[in-house]
Order: sequence, then structure tokens, then C-alpha cells
Amino acid sequence: MMKKALLAVVVSFLGLVVFSGFSLAGEPTYIVASDISWPPFEWVDEQGNYVGFDLDVMREIAKLEGYKIKIVDVAFDSIIPGIIAGKYDIGASGFTITAKRDEVVDFSKPYWSSDQAVLIRRDSGLNIVTALSQGRTVGAQRGTTGAAWIKENLIEKGVNVKLKLYETYPLAVLDLVNRNIDAVIQDEPASRASVAKEKSIQIAGIIVTGEQFGFLVKEGDPKGILPKINEGMAKLKASGKWDELVAKYFGK
Repeated sequence: MMKKALLAVVVSFLGLVVFSGFSLAGEPTYIVASDISWPPFEWVDEQGNYVGFDLDVMREIAKLEGYKIKIVDVAFDSIIPGIIAGKYDIGASGFTITAKRDEVVDFSKPYWSSDQAVLIRRDSGLNIVTALSQGRTVGAQRGTTGAAWIKENLIEKGVNVKLKLYETYPLAVLDLVNRNIDAVIQDEPASRASVAKEKSIQIAGIIVTGEQFGFLVKEGDPKGILPKINEGMAKLKASGKWDELVAKYFGK
């Protein structure tokens, strides 16, 4: 009787392990890499929580598509190399879909459209033209399309400006506020968030670039994540939850 009882316990335990294994296999965990310093898309709130439009979209899609996520804070220009190396599964950090990036990673369907904004101090006396000429120093985050625009459309065409690169856009904006640089080029939604926070700066003008943001995964999508992201976004939009998140982070 003791042997039978022990066997029953072992079988029951193994059954739990097998069941648990199948459960885990049916609900995988994907690592989402994001540069969590860029409101309204991603930032750390006063309680230390990771918040923002991108991150909430990732959470909602995970619920709808039956998987879990772990969000990690990664420097922006390290996310794509990390995705390529297999350290992270999803990049969610306001990535503009570009031909160069598309050569090394795969993008979801576009989820946001943006242009670039030129930030200046209110008391600088500058405008969008004078802020981007006459030997001015313009800041941008390393690895961004804002930095690329300055290089390709100003410096490489002989315009007399200096580019100063930063690890995060908040650092660039802080240097602008502290009068260490003359302007910052940053995506428009984030620039509006910067102006709402820092009353001493304003948007001098918009550079129409027609950029579209996408979530990204490893080239070839070996884990089959992209269909889940795309289907999840479609479900969010159909349910009205997408509009709720837009209103929450960007206003009406």
C-alpha cells in the first residue's frame, strides 16, 4: 500500500509538472526593450513604474494574444543590436521605420506618424531658420532620426551648424534649458511633452518628415511575434481601447 501511495504521489507531481510545462509553453514570455526616458511614449513615473503609450500597447496586446512580457530599460542605440543578438524579443521605443533599419530587423505595421520639431528657448530670439544655421549647436539623441536629419540635411550640405549627441532626449532638452545648446530636434509628440514640462522652451517650427513608427523584432521573425503584434493592434483599434490610450497619453 505504501508503494502504491508513493507512486500515486509521484504520478500526481509529474502530472503537475507536465501540466505546468504545457501552460508555460502556451504562454511564452517575450522581453520588450525600450529606452524608458521619452514621454509620452515611455518613461518612469514617480512611483518607479514603467509607463507610456508604447508600453501600455505592448501590455494590452500581450493580454489579447496570450503571452507575457518583461519590459527592460535599454539605451536607444543598443536596442537594435540587442534584438539582432537575441537578447531581446521586441523593440518598443518610438522607432521610425527606415530602409536602413529594415535591412537588419523586421517591423510591425506602422502604429504612429510623426514629424520632427525644432525646440528653442523662448527668450532666445531665434526662429526655425536661425536656430539651424549661423554656427548654432543643435542637440539630438544618439541613433535617432532627428540626429540623422541634422547630419544629412544640414551638416552634409554645408550648413554651418554643430551637432551635439546625447544618450537621451531629456538630457538634450535639459542642456537647451540651461543654455548650453541653441536648439533640439526631436519627434513632434515628444517635443510637445517637453514643452508642457519646461515652460522656458517652445517649438520654433515643424520639419515635415512623414515618419512612421513601428515595433520591431529579429529579422525573419523566428519566434512568430509580428502576426501577434499586428493582430493585437487591430483588435485594440476595433475595441476602442486604442483610442483610449491615445487620449490618455496625447490628449484629444
